[in-house]
Amino acid sequence: MELNELREGIDRIDDELVKLFKARMDVSAKIADYKKEQHLPIYVPAREREKLADVAEKAGPEMGNYTRVLYSMLFELSRSYQGKRNNTLSPLYHKITKAIDSTPQLFPQQAMVACQGVEGAYSQIACEKIFKSPFIMYFKNFDGVFTAIEQGLCQYGILPIENSTAGSVKKVYDLMIRHNFSIVRSFRLKVDHNLLANPGATMESIKEIYSHEQAINQCSDFLKNLTGVKIIPVENTATAAEMVASSGRTDIAALSSRSCAELYGLKSLASSVQDKDNNHTRFICISKNLEIYPGSDKTSIMMILNHRPGALYKVLARLYVLGINVTKLESRPLPDRDFEFMFYFDLETSIYSEEFVQLMCELEDLCEEFKYLGSYSEVV
Repeated sequence: MELNELREGIDRIDDELVKLFKARMDVSAKIADYKKEQHLPIYVPAREREKLADVAEKAGPEMGNYTRVLYSMLFELSRSYQGKRNNTLSPLYHKITKAIDSTPQLFPQQAMVACQGVEGAYSQIACEKIFKSPFIMYFKNFDGVFTAIEQGLCQYGILPIENSTAGSVKKVYDLMIRHNFSIVRSFRLKVDHNLLANPGATMESIKEIYSHEQAINQCSDFLKNLTGVKIIPVENTATAAEMVASSGRTDIAALSSRSCAELYGLKSLASSVQDKDNNHTRFICISKNLEIYPGSDKTSIMMILNHRPGALYKVLARLYVLGINVTKLESRPLPDRDFEFMFYFDLETSIYSEEFVQLMCELEDLCEEFKYLGSYSEVV
């Protein structure tokens, strides 16, 4: 049999499948209407498990798993269609709508903002890109930034969330789990690390280098070529520069930004020493209040999924069905819960899209627990 004949056979089968799919969705719509009238839930796990086992058995050993995957997707499509048809708006969606209506049309130009580190920190640079004229309060660590917002000392906080070379800032993720804050904006900053030292220092005289752990990781290729030099992590790259300047010593140096050289009277022994030239850190701006500004096209959520096969697949399948792009997916172990994980998602979709509305109304059915972290735009 020729290939064209086989393809014609596939086309005929597909025509029948499309007709059957439409017929199935028509019945699904009637089920949705009945459930709405009787106040029944759309998602019935026991029914789906029974159905999956039944179709897998009917398909036989060779096709059983393929059939299970196919019907899992069909169930996701059916639930999504039923939810859309019933137009059931969740409390979360009402909360989001209220935030959209109450948030000012323009992002604030001035605000009291908490940053980790000292003058010259990368978080300060990001802060001044997000706000036109911020009033900045500096804190020693990330916990201090969250506490400042919690206690009302600052309205916003600026925190690094991920780096293109060194990956995610895990401490910030852990704090986001603990605090009920929202992301209101983000900024992607190009990071350029320089080896800064006091006047009179040389590369040969340096015995210790101070910097933040993330910066140290981002400059690993440069650092491993240095012999007899001790690498010491500190809270912040700008803090490292300040320590070097205040010491007056010529045998220590800091990995820090170029702006810190002028700020603290240091000289650059080596410029742009990061492993990759395309080195960016993404900063988020957080607030205690849910604020959603016009143009928001990114949404961040956290989910705790049931610890069983297919749990993550169901979420990804639903996002695929809705046509929502996932730009980041990361898992974090849950404290005090053995072998259970929280999943962090960054999603790309406008807050005004029908798909966004539908997802916000279906989140509760997709997981054990979830946390909406906010919808926002990214400053370029």
